[in-house]
Amino acid sequence: VRQTVKVSVVSLPLTDECVWMIDVSEILPGLFLGPYSAAMKSKLPILETQGITHIVCVRQDIEANFIKPNFPHTFRYLVLDIADNPVENIIRFFPMTKEFIDSCLATGGKVLVHGNAGISRSAALVIAYLMETFGMKYRDAFSHVQERRFCINPNVGFVHQLQEYEAIYLAKLTIKMMSPMQLGRSFLQAGMPGSRKRSLEEDEDFGAMQVTAAQNG
Repeated sequence: VRQTVKVSVVSLPLTDECVWMIDVSEILPGLFLGPYSAAMKSKLPILETQGITHIVCVRQDIEANFIKPNFPHTFRYLVLDIADNPVENIIRFFPMTKEFIDSCLATGGKVLVHGNAGISRSAALVIAYLMETFGMKYRDAFSHVQERRFCINPNVGFVHQLQEYEAIYLAKLTIKMMSPMQLGRSFLQAGMPGSRKRSLEEDEDFGAMQVTAAQNG
């Protein structure tokens, strides 16, 4: 004889803080990525409870009326005017974003990076930060962020720029690691082969002239 057992499931309402933690993803310790709804005026108590000290607010000019830094006297803000458009040059914002995030984490703070939905623009900035900070390739940085925030989807133009950024930050990293002597040598080697050859030949000619003058003197 089979007996049917009924199980009653009581669903408790989610608190505002639980909803915030579902909407916002912690990509690294102290680095959060999420939508603008996580930084609205009603979220101040939660932002403070979560220990947020810095906020990167990404918007374009036409969004300024509804995406804004709501707590300028409570948090440090970096407001970036970026359109979610494949032709937008987002690479130019990578260095200042990295500097802002680094300064926050170095002082033990926590930073929230948000755009409108936390999917394209803000995700691209966070991916770039991981790439340069940890020497990661685009694909690896993208996977790391996506594992923690599955909905990210930078537009195709941002993806191409992030892929191009690999070569840019790797070149910067190489230059930082080189000694002044190595740098000087590399700059000389980077010159035109023809002009370098001519300069060597001119040096040899000048040396020969000095020897001849000495013999004749």
